[in-house]
Amino acid sequence: MKFKATVIPSGNALGVEVPQKVVDELGQGKRPPVVVEINGHSWRTRVAAMRGQILIGISAANREASGVDLGEEIEVDLQLDEEPRVVEAPDDVAAVLDADPALRGAYERMAFSLKRKQVGEIESAKSPETRQRRIDKLVESLRGK
Repeated sequence: MKFKATVIPSGNALGVEVPQKVVDELGQGKRPPVVVEINGHSWRTRVAAMRGQILIGISAANREASGVDLGEEIEVDLQLDEEPRVVEAPDDVAAVLDADPALRGAYERMAFSLKRKQVGEIESAKSPETRQRRIDKLVESLRGK
């Protein structure tokens, strides 16, 4: 579904307000998973309800990639995201998870967004030592420590 919107401030980020009609037509409740496309750049997210508004947040990376800025009127193409939300564990993390079925189970039960955050932190490590500390931290959190 395409609609026009103005890029507005939303907390400490930017976003666009999604018309209620669009959310209703998606048919997946108040926070449907969606694929957003702006100026040929697309990403997966969820619709958010904040402070009485229905919004799609636009991160700094997505603003840069789509070439939009505060105050611009843009065309937004919003489609229901029906693909499974999967975060593949890097090989070294997968090896640790596969060595302990309880850890693997705990990892699989984690929310997509938390998995994405944890894996992103591990993969952004600049040194092997930092990477290992972050893997250890993930393991501790999965064990509930």
